[in-house]
Amino acid sequence: MANLELIENDYLPLRDVVFQTLRNAILKGELKPGERLMEMKLAGKLGVSRTPIREAIRMLEQEGLAVTIPRRGAQVAKMTQKDMDDVYDIRRCLEKLTVEYTSGKLSVGQIADLRYAQKVFEEAVAEGDTNEIEKKDWEFHSVIYEATGNARLLSIMNTLQEQLSRYRWAYLQHSNKMQRLIEEHRQIVDALEKGSLEESMQATMAHLDSQEQIIKDVIQKGA
Repeated sequence: MANLELIENDYLPLRDVVFQTLRNAILKGELKPGERLMEMKLAGKLGVSRTPIREAIRMLEQEGLAVTIPRRGAQVAKMTQKDMDDVYDIRRCLEKLTVEYTSGKLSVGQIADLRYAQKVFEEAVAEGDTNEIEKKDWEFHSVIYEATGNARLLSIMNTLQEQLSRYRWAYLQHSNKMQRLIEEHRQIVDALEKGSLEESMQATMAHLDSQEQIIKDVIQKGA
């Protein structure tokens, strides 16, 4: 088991601190797929009681990062092609709806916000901090979701983000793909600014196609 250190945060309940610690370890690959999440051992490593460990594991299960196997207990969930396909099928439907809401309807200010989000994302890529890259990548897409003006859609996408996180980390680990990701973002912004529904849809779907292929490669290699 990895040498875990509790991510300190005085503003969060202990269970949330433990959850964030374990979640980060799983996303970064420090806790491997199939690795058992033994409450007593984790409690000892993190210097907490078993109760917040148990609660954190339940939260990981809700996010699809952990599973409980009868007579074996909890373990880190494996990434599977089926799970990825299920999550991305949902995302594709919601992204298509988002494009229909926003194409040809974004204001000058909203385009400026999107350009700025792209600039910040590119700066994160240049810094090379995967945590920041993942955060700024999602913030870029969130600008588009917010621009729909549909609060329900934004809420659903934020919830879906939890299910997407592990897969997003999988492709963000490929530093050689970052320039391609930057270019895909630029193409999305250009198409939305142009106001072409067809081009916006094409750019968005091409972006998802690229992500899915990278993640499929990771899964096939048993990561």
